[in-house]
Amino acid sequence: MTGAGMAGAALLGATGCDLTERIRNIRNGRPTLKEGTNVVLVIIDSLRKDHLGAYGNETIHSPNLDAMAKESLRFSQAYPESIPTICARRAIHTGRRTWPFRNWVPPKGEDIILQGWEPIPNDQTTLAEMLSAAGYGTYFVTDNMHQFKPSYNMHRGFDVFDFFRGQTTDNYRPAYTYPKDKVAQALLKGNVPAMRGQMQQYFANVKERKTEADWFSPMVFSQAADYLGPLSKDGPFFLTVDSYDPHEPWDPPEEYVTMYDDEPYDLKEPFSVIYGPSSYLEPRELERMKARYSGELTMMDRWLGRFLDKMEELNLFENTLLILLSDHGVAHGEHGYTGKPDNVLWPEVTDIPFFIRHPEGKGAGQSSEYYASTHDVAPTILGFLGIEPQQELEGQDLSVLLGDGEPAARPHFSLGYNDHVWARDDRYVMFSTNQGSDPKLYDVQRDPGMYNDLAADEPNTVKRMFEDYVLRDAGGPLPTYDYGTAAG
Repeated sequence: MTGAGMAGAALLGATGCDLTERIRNIRNGRPTLKEGTNVVLVIIDSLRKDHLGAYGNETIHSPNLDAMAKESLRFSQAYPESIPTICARRAIHTGRRTWPFRNWVPPKGEDIILQGWEPIPNDQTTLAEMLSAAGYGTYFVTDNMHQFKPSYNMHRGFDVFDFFRGQTTDNYRPAYTYPKDKVAQALLKGNVPAMRGQMQQYFANVKERKTEADWFSPMVFSQAADYLGPLSKDGPFFLTVDSYDPHEPWDPPEEYVTMYDDEPYDLKEPFSVIYGPSSYLEPRELERMKARYSGELTMMDRWLGRFLDKMEELNLFENTLLILLSDHGVAHGEHGYTGKPDNVLWPEVTDIPFFIRHPEGKGAGQSSEYYASTHDVAPTILGFLGIEPQQELEGQDLSVLLGDGEPAARPHFSLGYNDHVWARDDRYVMFSTNQGSDPKLYDVQRDPGMYNDLAADEPNTVKRMFEDYVLRDAGGPLPTYDYGTAAG
């Protein structure tokens, strides 16, 4: 244990020759593919596509993400195959669909009760395990508290799994040590005891921070950058860097907030968010929340940039496949909701950025309208490297788009979030409950922001999309579970 981190292979804090030697010891006895291509996978939690300059935003500062997009194949219609955090990562790490959440059993002792929120099944092989068997050194750096739990199997196959603890409600430090002035500053509405408990735990976890480098995304990307030197010297490597920011709580250093809100503000600070109607917020509080999220995004982008600078310094771009994507977005009142409740499947939640940077620059600056998704990551990496998967994969190898090939056609796409489903084709987006009730329908050619609900006017279109897209993709009727009200 060092600082706020924990390393699965005791590498935290190791630098220089010490880190190099330990990595070599891990790799002893494996086939070494010294001429092989490295792989870096960057996962950013809760990153809204519409907040990036690469997707048309002209006000949010994300220069490093935007620069990467210019050197990458950029997907303009990428969606997670399932939401939220754990569901999306199960798909990323296995190349298999998590939805439609059949045979779901809520994990014991878990306070998040959402369909599909469960460990990677033991009979599924992870991407890291497959790359490890092919001779790759495998390394994982994250501050995502949900992946810290070993029972979720997110660390399987990684030689080093490095977790920075303390995010959100992680019971990392005694909650009673929280700084009272900081919690008193927080906006506490809705379930006040729960919100107060969340803020007390979080600010107790981070009260020792002194400089920006002590925030979470800086620690994650700095640690990952420190690995690059030693990793680049001893055979090919697979490095996954998973940043929980800009997920709430949104408490970046003040200079990032004032980039987006430099007007006087004397109300409580919306560090976190209630998943539900946004009516609990005053208009000024909602604007402040947006500024806090944007500031957190810009801080994350800055430290991502330092990681990318290190890759450039070591000439790693020349022999490294780099993939970056998010798991979902988050609502800031656009349709009258905040957070990401399961019934809020508008673009602010479902639309994600997705970039693939080829080491030879193929596809740089180009855009694809293919419905790319989280379960395409593993097939894309394995296909690009020419490694045969150890299990049947349900995603597509998107790397063929960087050459002369085409992945299997996807005339439509579907996804699931707890007991809700979503589907789209080239004209419409429809979402509803698992049983087809409370449908919403939008003509995204004319209404890309999805504000004019056509469900009542076009019931046949709703029926067609539910039956031909949702039920067909799910392989039949969707499961129902009796577990009370789902947490958001």
